[in-house]
Amino acid sequence: MMKQSKIGIGKAHSKIILMGEHAVVYGYPAIALPLKNIVVTCKILPSEKPLAFVATDPLVTAIFSALRYLEIKDQPITYEIDSMVPERRGMGSSAAVAIAAIRAVFDYFDRPLSMAVLEMLANQAEIIAHTNPSGLDAKTCLSNHAIKFIRNIGFSQIEMNLGAYLIIADTGVHGHTREAVQAVEALEEAALTYLHRLGDLVEKAERAIEKKDLTSLGSAMTEAHDNLKMLSVSSPEADKLVSFAISNGALGAKMSGGGLGGCIIALVEKADKAQDLAEKMEKEGAVNAWIESL
Repeated sequence: MMKQSKIGIGKAHSKIILMGEHAVVYGYPAIALPLKNIVVTCKILPSEKPLAFVATDPLVTAIFSALRYLEIKDQPITYEIDSMVPERRGMGSSAAVAIAAIRAVFDYFDRPLSMAVLEMLANQAEIIAHTNPSGLDAKTCLSNHAIKFIRNIGFSQIEMNLGAYLIIADTGVHGHTREAVQAVEALEEAALTYLHRLGDLVEKAERAIEKKDLTSLGSAMTEAHDNLKMLSVSSPEADKLVSFAISNGALGAKMSGGGLGGCIIALVEKADKAQDLAEKMEKEGAVNAWIESL
């Protein structure tokens, strides 16, 4: 029975890279975190005419992937999106939108949706958005746990119960992942020292998470930012917010994601301190700031 007069609703949360961006391309591990409070909601509604296919739009691609899987054709539907996730900031916007859309389609048509099918369809949509995605965005946007990823090896969960808080601050500048990756490639052998150190810092961060050692985790984050700066993938806006966070009591801070824009993250041990610093960072130039408990 189809919900022709009703609305299909799907939700998904976003994600952020804690450690390992850029080095992950070279086989080192990366750790990504689900941002469970920063969400996307998609509604599928009845329409007068079928939705037009747009091959370059991950959202529409996700809807059509779901319709194809369900073998539903020429169904007059439309969609509405309400997203807290800014685009091109390294927060998994396209993956979150795709997941929410697929869930909404299945909900609209009252069809069961397994995690395996959802992940497969989300990755199909991510290929449209990113050509050759690692799958990390979709995996983390589908998970309630931190995810460790190693290229050509796969994913594993990391239990995180630190009693700490992560501030995610948006520089207001679109990230430019492709250009940043090319900047690292252009450094050739000069990049290897920094990439290797970034890999070591991910391992240091993972040990710190296991031991609930916030000081070590914070120092690993700050040193990772210094290495990413040396790889020419940071930005003046990110550097400014990182320095500001550290000088205002953060245990550590770094850029996150592809770089040349996007977000920075800062580690803080207490909720009231996180709230205070987030407000100060917005006054310092961040266009938005969110707080996630770790």
